[in-house]
Parts: sequence; structure tokens; C-alpha cells
Amino acid sequence: MKQVKIVDTTLCCKQRKFSFKEKLEIARQLEKLNVDIIEIPEIENAKTDILFVRTVSSFVKKSTISVAAGSSKESIENAVTALSSAKNARIKIELPVSPVTMEYIGHKKAPQMLEWIAQAVKMAKEKVSEVEFCAVDATRAEPEFLSEAISAATEAGADCITVCDSAAKLFPDDFAAFVSDICKKTDACVGVSCEDKNGLAIASATLSLKAGANCVKTAVGGSITDLEKFVSMIYDCGENYGLSSNVKRTELHRIIKQINWISNNAENEKRIVSAAGEGEIGLHLDESDSQSDVISAVSKLGYDLSEEDQSKVYEEFLRVASKKKVGAKELDAIVASVALQVPSTYKLISYVINNGNVISASAQITLEKDGAQMQGVCIGDGPIDAAFLAIDQIIGHHYELDDFQIQSVTEGKEAMGSALVKLRSNGKLYSGNGISTDIIGASIRAYLSAVNKIVYEEA
Repeated sequence: MKQVKIVDTTLCCKQRKFSFKEKLEIARQLEKLNVDIIEIPEIENAKTDILFVRTVSSFVKKSTISVAAGSSKESIENAVTALSSAKNARIKIELPVSPVTMEYIGHKKAPQMLEWIAQAVKMAKEKVSEVEFCAVDATRAEPEFLSEAISAATEAGADCITVCDSAAKLFPDDFAAFVSDICKKTDACVGVSCEDKNGLAIASATLSLKAGANCVKTAVGGSITDLEKFVSMIYDCGENYGLSSNVKRTELHRIIKQINWISNNAENEKRIVSAAGEGEIGLHLDESDSQSDVISAVSKLGYDLSEEDQSKVYEEFLRVASKKKVGAKELDAIVASVALQVPSTYKLISYVINNGNVISASAQITLEKDGAQMQGVCIGDGPIDAAFLAIDQIIGHHYELDDFQIQSVTEGKEAMGSALVKLRSNGKLYSGNGISTDIIGASIRAYLSAVNKIVYEEA
């Protein structure tokens, strides 16, 4: 039986903007499903994206974590840094190989691209044990150039070669013949990525397996081969054709349904924000908007503010709006920074975080209340989860985490990170903001700020 490697690319979908919490939950579900490889897009924000990969690495132990790179040396270095604590790490050197995409996306001529493919794969291979070369738009590449590109990648150390039918150009039997030719020219593992705009992705992927490929890229609700349908096909038909998969069939439909639910929520939120730009609910605002418009938008985000806090929020809104357009994220930050400012019932004294690829993430938090110090120690799914659980242990209560966002507010190696935490208590939303050069410290301060607001109001 041929063991088909299933690669999931759901987190790489550019059309859906997942929150930090949503991405973590999707990765957690994919690990439970037992997919072989979980793909993560190229690092764009060094602070937040690297933290995300490291957090995922703390609980993904069976699946391989693959981070895309290849656009620059910096992208490879960021991928290496992000994967430093992953148990099973892979870097995907993803580069265009057709004449049009090389020039307009890769900004390189053919000879330059060949040199860069070899250089990029070699750089990655020196840092991680597993490297994939992904030939984007391979079916429209010049055959001779594609052969040279694959040779350059394998000679530089690539363990896997993936060819992409990015334009959905070929019928399944023609794509299988194309893949068969690739397999004859390399000893590396061969994978395929098939666009599904013509409804032929599963057929193309399946025939490519018969032609010699053994790895297929899939997604939940994406534009390429559908994960649920493809895995179901393997279980329904695979025995007759010598194909099997590690994916848990008993968990398949339940977990796919849960990921779809998360994805639909992300898409619905995007539509709401988009509609706000048309003035429907006012989530894209400027300084010409009235206080009632702004408070209405704040209410749509889930906040219930007193008259005093409404005035404070509007005053801060005018200051921000004089410099830039104000959207949902800006409003969240404004509410977190100026609304319901209360005395700190709990003060942060110290925190110690332990994390790595051979230990569970743990946090030791020390808080002060009424002059007395209290300590909590917890293990969690990543350093931030462990820190939040330790705070819950100290205060003796667990509040529902409604949202968690992190972003860089300055640039450079000593960049400041900003964290926003939303907690829900008795149906009411409270937000806290924290800023630090240490993003874990910023997250702890943001969580504690929200907790202090809840404790003060409920008292």
C-alpha cells in the first residue's frame, strides 16, 4: 500500500483573515486529525508570526510544521527562527517557474531564478532537516527550465519536489503524464498541488498518485483539492488501488465541520467590516463622524459603555481620526486604552515562562493583591495559554476569552509589541491592552488589565 502524505494548507488561504486564536484552534484540530504536514504562510510580521509558529510548535508534535519562504534571505531566516522549537520542522521554498510568473512575481529572469533556487534550498537545508521545493505554476513552465529547476533544488538538498497546476491548465490524465515525467527525473519525494476551479482537482491528484507522486496538498474550503473529499476518496477507493492515509477517518467529518465553522466566522467578520465601509454599521470611520456614530460602532463590537466612558472613547477617537481612518481594530484599541480605567486590584510582580520542543509550556506568575503576593503555576498549550491559565489559578476564576490579538507597533529588533485581550463575563465584554518589547509580557499585561476591569465592576 502506498502511504499518501496529506498536506493541509488551510492557514495559507489569503482570502480569509483568521485571528490568532482561530489559527491556533485550526492547527490544533489538524493535529488531532493526524494530517502529515500543516503548512503556514511566509512570515510577514516577524513579531506576531514567529510567535504564532512557536506557539503552534508547543502542541503540534505528530504533524510536521511547514513554513513557506523563498522570496528573500530574510524570509528563510525568519522561517528558521520560527521553527526553532518545532519537533518536526520543514521549510517550503516556494518559487514561480513559468516565464510570466518568474518575471512579474519573482522579478527574476530564468538564469537568476535557477541560481536563487539552489541558493535558497541550500540555505534552508543547512538549518532544518527537511526542505521542500514548491514549483509554482509548473504546468506552464518551459519543460527544459523546469527540469533544470528541479535538478538545482535536489542537488542543493531538497527532500521533496512539489509541482503546482496553478492555472488548472491540464486535464487529469495529462497532469498525471506530466507528473510521471517529473518522477522519472528525480529521486526526491514528489508532491502535487491542484487548483480546483474546474472541479478536476481530486481527479488530477488521484491520477498523479498512480503516476508516482505520493504527497497531495489539500485545504478546508480553499481553492485546491478539498481535504474532506480527498481523504474520503482514499478510504472509499484506496484499497482497490493500493492507497492509504494516516488521517483519522472517525474524526474527519466532525473536525472538518469545526474548521468550516471557524472559517465561516472569519468570513462573516470580514463581510461585516467591509459593509461598515459603506456606512451600514460604521466600522470604518473618520473625524466627520458624530459621537453617536462612534458609540454605535463600539456597541456593534460588543461593548456596553457608561456615559463617562463614551465621552472618553469619542475624545480619543477624534485624536486618532485626525491622523488616520479608524476601523474595528483601532476602535478595539481605543476602548481598551481609555474606557473603564480602574485601580489595579491585581498587579503583576513577575513571570517565568518555560517552553521548548521537548517540554510542555509552563508559566509561573506572581501577582500582588492588597499587599500580599500570590503565585500560580500552570502548564498550557503554548506559553501564552499557560500564562493565562496561571492568572486564572491565582484569581480563582476562568473568564471566557473572546479574542486575542497581537501586533508590532514599532520596527526593528527592539520593536514594541501590542497585545489586545477581550474577556467576556456575564455576557459583557471587557478589553485590556498591554505593550512591551516582550510579546508574552504584553499579553500577560493585557489579560490582567481586562481581569482588573471585570473584578472592579463586579465588586
